[in-house]
Amino acid sequence: MDKITTKSIRNVALLGHGGSGKTSLCEAMLYLAKETDRLGRTPEGNTVSDYDPEEIRRGFSLSTTVEPLMWQESKINILDTPGYLDFTGEVLEGMRVADSALIVVDGRNGVEVGTELAWDMADKEGIPKAFFINRFDDGEARFKRVFDALREKFGVTVCPLLIPMIEGDKVIGFLNLIDMKAEVYDKTGANMVSQIPEEFKDIAEEYRNMLYESIAQTSDDLMDKFFNEEPITYNEAMNAVHDGIINGDIVPVFCGSATKMWGVTAVLDTIANSFPRPTARKTEIIVTPDGEDETPIDPEGEASIFVFKTVADPFVGKMSFFKVMNGTLNKDMTLRNTTNGGAEKLARIYTIRGKKQTEVDTLCCGDIGMTAKLNATNTGDTLTVSANNIKYKGIAFPEPFLTQAIKPLAKGDEDKISSGIAKLLEEDLTTRYENNAETKQLLISGVGDIHLDVLVAKLKNRFGTSVLLEKPKIAYRETIKKPVEAEGKHKKQSGGHGQYGHVRIKFAPGEGDGLTFTESVVGGAVPKGFFPAVEKGLLEAMQKGVLAGYPVVGLAADLYDGSYHDVDSSEMSFKMAASLAYKDGLPKANPVLLEPVGALNCIVPDNMVGDVIGDLNKRRGRVLGMEASHEKKGYTVVQAEVPKAEMMDYPIALRATTQGRGSFTFYFERYEEVPANVAQKIIADAQKE
Repeated sequence: MDKITTKSIRNVALLGHGGSGKTSLCEAMLYLAKETDRLGRTPEGNTVSDYDPEEIRRGFSLSTTVEPLMWQESKINILDTPGYLDFTGEVLEGMRVADSALIVVDGRNGVEVGTELAWDMADKEGIPKAFFINRFDDGEARFKRVFDALREKFGVTVCPLLIPMIEGDKVIGFLNLIDMKAEVYDKTGANMVSQIPEEFKDIAEEYRNMLYESIAQTSDDLMDKFFNEEPITYNEAMNAVHDGIINGDIVPVFCGSATKMWGVTAVLDTIANSFPRPTARKTEIIVTPDGEDETPIDPEGEASIFVFKTVADPFVGKMSFFKVMNGTLNKDMTLRNTTNGGAEKLARIYTIRGKKQTEVDTLCCGDIGMTAKLNATNTGDTLTVSANNIKYKGIAFPEPFLTQAIKPLAKGDEDKISSGIAKLLEEDLTTRYENNAETKQLLISGVGDIHLDVLVAKLKNRFGTSVLLEKPKIAYRETIKKPVEAEGKHKKQSGGHGQYGHVRIKFAPGEGDGLTFTESVVGGAVPKGFFPAVEKGLLEAMQKGVLAGYPVVGLAADLYDGSYHDVDSSEMSFKMAASLAYKDGLPKANPVLLEPVGALNCIVPDNMVGDVIGDLNKRRGRVLGMEASHEKKGYTVVQAEVPKAEMMDYPIALRATTQGRGSFTFYFERYEEVPANVAQKIIADAQKE
């Protein structure tokens, strides 16, 4: 077609569990649309979507990619998203600009965790959904079992449109329940349409009744016809499917094989004819000082774009992926960033398919594009020519709670590492980076272990720096539990002026976190001018405790006596004397180790609460309470306090316990005394170091 218009655009996110075949389905769509001249395969590492070297090496998607194609008179932007839970941030980026979701289900494994999470994400975004049950070239795929599970899980809105014809364990074709025709595909994915064979008419009628049951929900007239067993015409069924998909009243189910291209034509036809255009929702959510509001989508209005994804390319530079939310975008436009007020000139704009960039002069409302070298623009920013300070709703990324320490393999690589990570942080907003001054470690936090492993690989591949990940150190503290008196005398004579300082100090547990210093010296035993030196000496000594060398907190010190020398006493002498008193007194004051304890809020399915609590008990956690989740039906919020040292692998453990359904937040609360048996091991390890 000559010109792309908003009416012709369909933005579809491919969602689903890892390994269900999303990238293969995308590849089949591109091939059938003649956008590629060969059918790429994931195991061979030659697909359009998975072009990153790390994706090719691992054999699965790590990021969301945009794959535009033309079908009939429509431009379909396929957003191929990762299926692994570590890369949920990438999925959320794609979901933010999608207008519908196609959830891919493995025909052998059926409804998996990724299927449920994909449904929940699409529900949260308020966009229509459809299912594609994949892998019907495999004899172990079972349509009835998977379809029944979908209906049981998600309700009667789930309705069949294309079902398999099966002889024994072999699929010989498919039944189109709207047209009531049989479809058989050849090796090129082209389908030959014929009448339904006699032996499949009963099964076709059974599933067609399910289809009619679902579309009857879309209008009162169809509901009456369905219950009165009156015939529903072809046009009524087609219109009901079309309107039902757009309104979210029905969720169509297709099936086929992505690698054999079975059923893919039917999916593309339905996307082009019945999936919503970008203006179907009529409004977009914007953020205001008072919360959230809505603004109309106007294809003829002033141009505004939303940046939903950033890629740090070492050759191209910073690549910003965007959706045109309003108006028409032309190259050479200067837009204002409503986050920071800066102006950005879009010298060039592109559509992008995998790694192939195509420069264009204009993009209409609803279309997806890319521009490079926007220095002051990041993921989640709004750019507009409007005088209004419009800001589209951003993306709520999951917080990263799996933290590892980075150890450079080459000396002097710290700056190189920091520079590389800074670029990756622009790209991946589910990552955190910290140079911890206390433990003297570079810390990186991610969603899961694969996520962190991929970050390390990107550091090496893109920025040429190799690192190892190791367990981060815990910032323990020390304190005392009983009052003691201590003495410190620093005396040194080596010709000329000597050094002399003498203090007597009462140490006791303090009120605050730091040092509470008082003086009760009488008779000028220690001149007032040396009081600050004594306090400074104690503060410096407190940086290293007497048990395991951790900083001391909650210490009260009262300088009650001492002596001085008219000539030899100095501030340095009294600092040294204070340090000696500290080393003399603290070992006798019943010193104990303190550890950071955090508040845990864990959201888990009701039937898994027992397992989660049992695991928390093993981690020395204290469960404070439980309540039904207001956000997720059938989920419970478990509130607990757990030592930070026991939470290092919790993201991985919770995922294993709940099969990926659980989520949590964990924030530092306070320091608490470490149990004696645990403290002994910590002290022994510290002494070894």
